[in-house]
Amino acid sequence: MKAKFTGHDTFPLRYGWLFKAVNHLNSNGKFSSSDEDSIRQSIVELGVGKNMVKAIQYWAEACNVISSLRENNLHSHFVTNNGSFLFAGKNTDDGQDPYLELSGSIWLVHFWLNFNIDQLTAYRYFFNFSNVQHFEKTKLINDCYEDSAKLVDSELGNISTIKKDVDCFLNTYSKKVKSITKKNNSINEDHFTSPLAELNLVQDNGGGFYISNLAERPELPIEIFTYALLEFFIIETIDSNVSTVDFDSLLSKPCSPGRIFRLSESGLGQKLDEAQAFTDSKISWVDSLGLRQVNISEFAKKSSKLYLNQYYGTQND
Repeated sequence: MKAKFTGHDTFPLRYGWLFKAVNHLNSNGKFSSSDEDSIRQSIVELGVGKNMVKAIQYWAEACNVISSLRENNLHSHFVTNNGSFLFAGKNTDDGQDPYLELSGSIWLVHFWLNFNIDQLTAYRYFFNFSNVQHFEKTKLINDCYEDSAKLVDSELGNISTIKKDVDCFLNTYSKKVKSITKKNNSINEDHFTSPLAELNLVQDNGGGFYISNLAERPELPIEIFTYALLEFFIIETIDSNVSTVDFDSLLSKPCSPGRIFRLSESGLGQKLDEAQAFTDSKISWVDSLGLRQVNISEFAKKSSKLYLNQYYGTQND
């Protein structure tokens, strides 16, 4: 992994940004950090300042809805299959949910953002490697710094860089509680702008303390869970021709649905029961005599997108 604790200019992901990025490229816009004409064009078309243009690009790339190619020392950006699917392709306006109106779409974006073993960020560290459920921000910063030194094979930077990334992660995923009186608390409206905060995966407890319990997640749509399970199965078995994955891998390995969705052991079991019914046992599992194993049929192996389409009421491949 490479370290990537910068790029967002401390701006949390906001509603509308991913659609803006995809639409910008579909309208022949460009993202550039060096070409002044492209920068000015982006500022005008996106309707934000220069630093925010960079943040929009950062989050769109991090969520894998846009990507880039390097040619002749220049980067050119393009909309990925994920971006086309959810936010619309260049020659169509039929994105499944361009304004993230469905809760499942936010779970999907959360999965895309953290399903990454190439670049380590504060949020990917937390969802894929950290084992804490109750934590103080300063402790998370120190843990991230110390563990990242062992995980990445690039320059880590100083701890102040990681502090800013942790701050951005927490502002992206939690709603800030702002005290009004000693007896009354309210939510600061400035922090409703990130769709990922709506998942309630991280709660701000005040005073620099946070909670992120492992839970059963009944609100997580089974279609999104099944898609994530199959995408994890693909990378887990990429060099082998097997049809099973063990329960513990799904629960605790980096990039697993158990990790990314913060599922408890019982929660993962319930989701697997749901997935078995949802897929007519094309995904099935056994839990007996100490053996906990998930079986994936040949059909299911190739059908992650098909199951995802069912959430949006479509049947396209």
